[in-house]
Order: sequence, then C-alpha cells, then structure tokens
Amino acid sequence: MAESNDAVSLDMEKIYLSGKEHFIRTGRGSVSVIVYGDQEKPSLITYPDLALNHVSCFQGLFFCPEAASLLLHNFCIYHISPPGHELGAASICPDDPVPSVDDLADQILEVLNFFGLGAVMCMGVTAGAYILSLFAVMSNMLYFYGMCGLLKECMLQRYFSKVLLCSFNVPFFSHFYHIW
Repeated sequence: MAESNDAVSLDMEKIYLSGKEHFIRTGRGSVSVIVYGDQEKPSLITYPDLALNHVSCFQGLFFCPEAASLLLHNFCIYHISPPGHELGAASICPDDPVPSVDDLADQILEVLNFFGLGAVMCMGVTAGAYILSLFAVMSNMLYFYGMCGLLKECMLQRYFSKVLLCSFNVPFFSHFYHIW
C-alpha cells in the first residue's frame, strides 16, 4: 500500500492543554466552555453525559489520532460543561438548586450568543444528547434544517411529551401508512 502524504502528526497532550477555558454566567448559573481551534472554522458543540466532563466523556474520540486530526482540522470545538462538571470543580453543595434539563438547554443558547455562533453542529452523549436535542427543539433548529412538520411533531410527541410512553409503537409509522 502506498504511503499517504495527507498524514497529520498530533501531540495529544498539547491538544488538551491548548484549549482556552471560558466561564460564562448565564441566567441559570455559570457554565465552563473550553474552546479548541480556530474560531473562524465551523463550530462543533459537545455536551457530556451526567457526572462527566469533556475529558472523561470524549477522550476516547479525541485521543484517536485520526478522529482528532479530522475534527480539529475542520472545526472549532466548544466543549460545554454543565454547572459543577468542569475540570477541578468543587463538590456540589446539597443546598444548591439543581438545574432542570430545560435550564441546561437554555444555557446552550446563552453560550452560543456569548461566542456569536449561528449555525453549529452538536454532539452529545446520553443526557448530553438529550439536552442538545431539547435545545434544538426549543430554538426551532430542527425545522430550520429541513425536518418535515409531521416527523418533527412525532419526535416532539415521542421524546418530549409529558405523558410517559410505555409502548414501542412509533406514531410515525401509522401516519406513514395512512399517507400512502
């Protein structure tokens, strides 16, 4: 196999130490955002799972040289850590109010406004993915990116309904059947 001249050499220690951390005060508490890369590039927002921060949640991805070089070469990465999840965070006091997922989703909009970001690509893990999805629904980003009204309505009902859904029936399929 011929050698490729497109190889990129990365110092992984430097990647994690070269980010700039920002503490952003929002209407629902402070969040830590660590920014890696050129802010002129397209934005990639990450949001970790519960009890994790960007290092513990995404290190598997960013310590993979091929993935790290691809992401860092093409994006400016904004790692958002929810309150109390930033590196070196103190223990959370039991008397502190616990933010709801709605509060955490609202914080994302304030972070985007702080950095002047418009279009972003989001990547979250488990609870982080849920919060990013909730943010996208609340800010009507799903519609902006061309999701049809029926599919959007089904997603809203399925994932964000106040009613507990106990069946595996997906409403989209019954609507799909009636359309055809």
